[in-house]
Amino acid sequence: MTTVKLGEFVPPFEGAATGNTTIKSADLLGKNVVLYFYPKDNTPGCTQEGQAFRDHITDFETLNTVILGVSRDSVKMHEGFKCKQAFPFELISDPDETLCNLFDVIKMKSMYGKQVRGIERSTFLIDTEGRLIREWRKVKVKGHVEAVLDAINQLKA
Repeated sequence: MTTVKLGEFVPPFEGAATGNTTIKSADLLGKNVVLYFYPKDNTPGCTQEGQAFRDHITDFETLNTVILGVSRDSVKMHEGFKCKQAFPFELISDPDETLCNLFDVIKMKSMYGKQVRGIERSTFLIDTEGRLIREWRKVKVKGHVEAVLDAINQLKA
């Protein structure tokens, strides 16, 4: 499978998500889409990142932007995480790593001295036409959501 590059149209995709939904890229056209990949539900960094997107949801909605979180956790795990944190956006389950591979976020990481395959915290901004226009890799949670909002605000300028 090829990976999507900046400036390219994102190939059609779909994924099972919270809220008993299937997210289809075709249904997202006409809106900006923030696709944020995170390693694991209910872990400190992933919780903080989701909370930051949650706390700025009105800003994103004002900018015609949909937020979607993605990890390899099951939809059932996502449902619990979403409910516990009151996330007002859907979380996509990607157990077969289809979306992870499309956006090239699976990396070898060091965990407790061992090399493991995992999701590198990354965020992607897709414009209203379905083109990948920004990416943030090796994301540090603090200040990240504000940087994404700034990038979307610049689209209007």
